[in-house]
This record gives sequence, C-alpha cells and structure tokens, in this order.
Amino acid sequence: MVSAEHPKLSTEIEVRFADLDAYGHVNNAIYLTYLEVARTKLFRDEFTEMMRNGLLFLVARVECDYKRPIDLTDRVIVEMQMKNFGRSSFEIGYSLHNDSGTLFANAATVMVCFDLREGKTVPVPEGLKQTWGVPS
Repeated sequence: MVSAEHPKLSTEIEVRFADLDAYGHVNNAIYLTYLEVARTKLFRDEFTEMMRNGLLFLVARVECDYKRPIDLTDRVIVEMQMKNFGRSSFEIGYSLHNDSGTLFANAATVMVCFDLREGKTVPVPEGLKQTWGVPS
C-alpha cells in the first residue's frame, strides 16, 4: 500500500501483553490502535500548529488487510505515507512490518479535514500538500 511517490514516516510500536488475544497473537482490533498511535505521532510532529488553529483530521474510513499474526516478541514498525489528496480529504497508507521486512498488514485511512470552529469540512491545506510532495 505504501508507494515510493510521496515521503514516508515510520515509527516503532511496542507490543503489549494486553494486546494479545486468546490465541497469543495481537488481536485484530489492536492493529487499528497501532495505526492510531502512529498517526497521532505524525500529527503531533507535523501538524500541531494547524490543530491549534482548530483544524481536525477525522477518520472517515479505515481498511486493513491482515497478512500475518503479530506475536508478543515481534518488533512492529508502522510505515506511513500520505497520498490520494482530494478537496477535503486524503489517504494515509500504512505498512506494518518488522525490521527484516516480514509484512504483518497493509492498511489505509481516509482522513477528512474539519474546521472545529466552523463545524464543517474544509479543503486540505496547501501547506500540508506541499510538505508531502503533492503538486499544487
């Protein structure tokens, strides 16, 4: 899901014992939590000023293709890439893998730009597009 056309960010996720299901693997719903943790780091690092000014990035859609179970001892790296920019939305592609390239899952979220003060969707800021290598 993550391609070479736009910059990528990655972060490591710590697998906790509480993430495991009865089979000893990370529960499928927790994969979405891992996406949220990675996305929160991205937004905190890259979009703090926009969020302070009342711009929210809301999840409109999420999909996840599970490829391999994650075990407690696995090292999990979430690689993210912003792409498919629309008028008021964009997609974040995710790859969950370990440092040797074993793929656990591919995922995507469609994010919508929402102005908290106005109570409505707004266009994706040009600054956000430029940061991620999208031509205007």
